[in-house]
Amino acid sequence: MRIGGLASGMDIDQLVSDLMKAERMPLDKLYQKKQILEWQRDDYRSMNALLQDLDSYIFNNLTLQSNMLKKKTTSSDESVVTATANASAANISTNLTVTKVATSATWVSEASSASYTPSGTDTTLKINVTNGDGTSPTNPVTITIAANSSLDSVIAQLNSNSDLGISVFHDTKTGKISIMKKDTGAAASLVMGDATTASFFQQLGFTGAANGAELTGKTAGEDAQFTINGLATSRSTNTFTINNVTYTLKKEGTASVTTTNDTDAMFNIIKGFVDKYNETIGKINAKLSEERYRDYLPLTDEQKEAMTEKQIELWEEKAKSGLLRRDSILSSGLSQMRLDIYSKVSDPSVNTNYDTLSEIGITTSSNYLENGKLIIDETKLRDAIEKDPNAIYQLFNASGSDFDTKGIAQRLRDTIKSTIGKIETKAGKTIWTNNQFEIGKSLNDLDKRIDAFEDRLKDIEDRYWRQFTAMEKAIQRSNEQSMYLMNAFGGGGQ
Repeated sequence: MRIGGLASGMDIDQLVSDLMKAERMPLDKLYQKKQILEWQRDDYRSMNALLQDLDSYIFNNLTLQSNMLKKKTTSSDESVVTATANASAANISTNLTVTKVATSATWVSEASSASYTPSGTDTTLKINVTNGDGTSPTNPVTITIAANSSLDSVIAQLNSNSDLGISVFHDTKTGKISIMKKDTGAAASLVMGDATTASFFQQLGFTGAANGAELTGKTAGEDAQFTINGLATSRSTNTFTINNVTYTLKKEGTASVTTTNDTDAMFNIIKGFVDKYNETIGKINAKLSEERYRDYLPLTDEQKEAMTEKQIELWEEKAKSGLLRRDSILSSGLSQMRLDIYSKVSDPSVNTNYDTLSEIGITTSSNYLENGKLIIDETKLRDAIEKDPNAIYQLFNASGSDFDTKGIAQRLRDTIKSTIGKIETKAGKTIWTNNQFEIGKSLNDLDKRIDAFEDRLKDIEDRYWRQFTAMEKAIQRSNEQSMYLMNAFGGGGQ
């Protein structure tokens, strides 16, 4: 039971609160230390996010041959033929004369489908399918039509079967059914697999459908016919690949297709890498050089209550500053990245004329305040790409077994991986528990100390209240005795 100054007239609540403020000071320091560690952990993780973004850019762009060594194709008449080329295509010109484009086979019913009557039982259709290129799925293709299926349901089921590979259309005006093979080519066919299937298609209007025979009403598909550099040939489709160039025929006619190196693609990827690299080291260097304001400690809840939101924001901006100042993990990581960038690549696959970044027009800023920022001589870089794009690719991607023979991209990815690993040992990842990294273990230790200290404060507060309560009771007894004596002597005098 707590007695709050009824006898003494003192504000015991305020007295205990003031006493506890002094007692809480060591606890506030523990909370502040915990907050600093949490901010530092978050700063480390933000640096890891920067490094991971850089690594992702390197992997998705610099290391992929299909991106770095792109080819550019141009057609003299894109209404006749268009083309794309993969990284292995030779730089050549090709003349094509298209005499026929590939078409799809179609089947149109001879009569209306009005005679179709939904069956009261399930019906199993068996169709032997040959695709336009002569290949077949596992035949016969079997389709079960549910009992009482409407014509629309039957058509939807035929359209959705990927092995059939057909597009079915019902013309409500004529009542006829049109079937088109989705792929092109002269070899396409649909053969009735049994009498039940033939009878079913007869109901759909294909009156001549017969067991073991091609579905009637057919207009055969055609193969594409063309001459390429004087060689007459054909394909079942209008899109096909020859010598790593994919051609798409559009109509009859003549056109030439030229394949060249896509200088812009490689240039833009390398420029994007330089921009990403500069952005990354710029932000990390900014963290390493941040001023540390040691007088600006994290605010307590009581301090925040006395401040405006803007004041809190400005204070915490300084309190969070410099938590990674001159950090050894990040500093050593940047130093190694600079070494990765500047060192010569000595792998046999690398052209000795292009075995350093400086030889392709990428150098370091002469301004020491920019901390190793890369500068591009665009003319020199484009010239190097034009002369030997494969050499540029190898400069970044040589797969040597040691530092000297590894390409620049490979070196950087090794360094980034190592640095990220060290940071994770220190500051963990969001999915990790505190027990898995150093700062987390320190936070756990602080939580234990905070819990123990808060228990101690409860005991201290209880002790203060017991002491003040005892004082109040003593004062109350004294007051009662004084009143008794006053009443006794006062009564005797009367």
